[in-house]
Amino acid sequence: MDKVLNIIKDRTLTYEQKVFSLAREAENSLNVLNISKEVQQYRSEGIICDLFEGNAPYRPRYIIPDYDKFMREGSSFLGLKPPKNIYEAVNNLLILYKHVPSITSFPVYIGNIDYLLESFINDEEEAYQAIKLFLIHIDRTITDSFCHANIGPNETKAGRLILKAEREIEASIPNITLKYSSNTPDDFALDAINTALVTAKPSFANHEMFKKEFGENYGIASCYNGLPIGGGSYTLVRLNLAGLAKKAKNEDDFLNNLLPDAVKKMAEYMDERIKFLVEESGFFESSFLVREGLIHKDKFTAMFGMFGLAECVNHFINSENQKDRFGHGKKANDLGYTIISKLEEEVNKHHNPYCKFSNSKYLLHAQVGIDTDYGISPGCRIPIGEEPEIHEHIIQAARFHKFFPSGIGDIFTFDKTVKNNPEYILDIIKGAFKHNMRYFSFYSSDSDVIRITGYLVKKSEMEKLDAGKQVLRDTVALGLGSVKNSRILERKVRRND
Repeated sequence: MDKVLNIIKDRTLTYEQKVFSLAREAENSLNVLNISKEVQQYRSEGIICDLFEGNAPYRPRYIIPDYDKFMREGSSFLGLKPPKNIYEAVNNLLILYKHVPSITSFPVYIGNIDYLLESFINDEEEAYQAIKLFLIHIDRTITDSFCHANIGPNETKAGRLILKAEREIEASIPNITLKYSSNTPDDFALDAINTALVTAKPSFANHEMFKKEFGENYGIASCYNGLPIGGGSYTLVRLNLAGLAKKAKNEDDFLNNLLPDAVKKMAEYMDERIKFLVEESGFFESSFLVREGLIHKDKFTAMFGMFGLAECVNHFINSENQKDRFGHGKKANDLGYTIISKLEEEVNKHHNPYCKFSNSKYLLHAQVGIDTDYGISPGCRIPIGEEPEIHEHIIQAARFHKFFPSGIGDIFTFDKTVKNNPEYILDIIKGAFKHNMRYFSFYSSDSDVIRITGYLVKKSEMEKLDAGKQVLRDTVALGLGSVKNSRILERKVRRND
């Protein structure tokens, strides 16, 4: 009860943030999952982490509605007919967003918004005003930075207007990804780059790579999560490779004993979460999203997350010389590759009957970290402060991207002078994708909006919160924690020398 009272009395929380926090406490007061002692031991050690999903799952973690179907058919439950003009289009979408749940209680995916709006653009000036208000409304009401929109891969009028509006309003929400392909025009990609150098979005997704795994009907949600349209992910649990390494006698013990055991136990825990959600919570029997065909249970999967590869490898390398460590030394990088290969092998041994989209298997995900992580790097990333030159960084990082269909990415900070030469960044992205890099994020050193791990936060809002003032967006607290614990503001600044 002390936690509940502390939430009620917390003057830095808005009313909405208090409601969500109180709901989370209510859920966590229950104990409905059948968790073995071995799994609980891993959880208590921080080896298995469920990312605060709660003790009684009553909605999937990530939901990816079929917004195209909604725009074509409307919604009988919401009393909405298919839109006929740009105002009805944005209004209908904003109404539906209010009713799309997720682990954050906000939608983590709001559609390929340029394609959704393109057919309603007649007068471009009028459409621009509507789109700008649409984006402002999202930023002020979906107050969580894990909300994610997509644009591309083809150039559209709506895509251009969205990029223009984002440069003007400089909002941290929604996050945006450009699905980039060889068919994406250079001038449209450069427009996206110019926008990202102002407001840290869009990121670039390797469309050809995602399309091979998911087909055309996929969305990039939350941080950088590739998931099927009309489905989503039941859960995301992560494995702490850095912590697990400390329990091992040596590399062989880690690879052949501890890692297989931890994977098995974490998969069992994920099974329990999914079983309760599907069989007992009633979500799929009660949601109008299911009744109206906007989501289908058969299009859901689950995400087997990991983090701390760099620290795991460096523990076994046991060298303070940077040239030997993960991101630099061949032995270290090869060991990292061996670990992730083994991880994939062990994860693929497990089958869950409810993950029909992914052939009953869990999808690997390079998890981006949380605000309380201290001294542990996200996913397979090179630790901040140890980054090599950008071409070396890309080649090293890209080796791991093929293992993670449900999401992996790297972040690069560019000096503000690069704004004079956006072609430089486009050449880097093209080269990275030729090396099978899956996802590329970047921002300018002088931008107020920055990318923390996979989500966006304004530096000015973190300063306000740090001073004890209220802020509208709840992810600012996560960003501030990451800045303090993970040296986010110390990323290597890349220059066009």
